[in-house]
Amino acid sequence: MQHDRAGTSGFRERHDPAATAPALDDDPLPGASEAKQTISRRVLRRVVRPAAGWLGAGLRAAVDIVYPPSCIACQAATGEAQALCPTCWGEMRFIERPYCERLGTPFAVDLGEGMVSPAAIADPPVFARARAVCRFDGTARELVHRLKYGDRTDLALTMGRMMIQAGRELLPDADVIVPVPLHRFRLWSRRFNQAAALAQVVSRGSAVPLAPLALTRVKRTRQQVGLTRAQRADNLQGAFKVLPAARPQIEGRRVLLIDDVLTTGATGNAAARALLRGGARTVDILTFARVVSDGT
Repeated sequence: MQHDRAGTSGFRERHDPAATAPALDDDPLPGASEAKQTISRRVLRRVVRPAAGWLGAGLRAAVDIVYPPSCIACQAATGEAQALCPTCWGEMRFIERPYCERLGTPFAVDLGEGMVSPAAIADPPVFARARAVCRFDGTARELVHRLKYGDRTDLALTMGRMMIQAGRELLPDADVIVPVPLHRFRLWSRRFNQAAALAQVVSRGSAVPLAPLALTRVKRTRQQVGLTRAQRADNLQGAFKVLPAARPQIEGRRVLLIDDVLTTGATGNAAARALLRGGARTVDILTFARVVSDGT
C-alpha cells in the first residue's frame, strides 16, 4: 500500500517503503560510490586505526625490552624515555621565585613582587628579562656539555620542554623566537647549533613562530671560557647583526632569544643589542641554565 505525503513545497512526494530500510549504522547511502566511501571510512576507523595503535604500542614495548629507557644524564633505568632518574632530578637546582625580575637570578629571601637585584641596578642589561630552568652546575652542566660537545642532539627535546615551563611568563608576550647563532666556521666544526635545536623545541611546544636566521654572527670570536666579564663584552663587540633581508622577521616584534647557558650576560647583551638595532621592539632571553654567583 502506498501513501501520499504533502510537502511544504506544494507537490506530493510518493512514499517508498524501500527508502526507509535502515542502512549501515542507520546512515543514508544516497549512491553506490558514496556508500563505498562511507563503509571504507568506517572500516578505517573501527579496524585499521585501532590495529595501528596496537601495532605501535607493541613496537614500543618491544623496543623498551631491547633498549629499556634510561636517564639522559647518568643512564640509570627510568620509567620512560627522555627523562631523568630520581637521583639526577634531585640534583637539579631549579630556579623558581623569588628571583630578580630583570636577570632571573634567585633571591635568598622573598622581597616581594617586582624586585630587581643590585647587579641589575648597577649594570642594567640590554635585554628586558632573562629566565632559566636551573643553575649551571651538577646534572645541568653535564646535560649542557653532552648536548653541546657530545653530539647528543636528542637531549634538546627534554631540555627544551623544561625551558617552555621556565619561560611561561615570557612566551605569551613573544612574537617570534630567535636562537643565538654560531659563526659559520664554528657551525661547520660542531655540525649543529645547540641554541637552534633548543629553539625549535620551544617553538613547537609553544606555537610561537621560529626565525632561525633572523640574527647572524658576523664576527668570529674566540672562546668565552676563561674570559672575565669585561673581556667577554669586548670579545663580542659587533659580533651579531640583523641582515637587511631578515629585518621584516623581527621589525616591531617582541623577540624571545634562546641559548643554552647564560653566564655573565655578555652574549645575551650583544645579541639583544643587535636585535634592537635591527628593529625589534623588545628582547627577552630564555636559557636552559645560568651561572649564579653570590651577590647577583
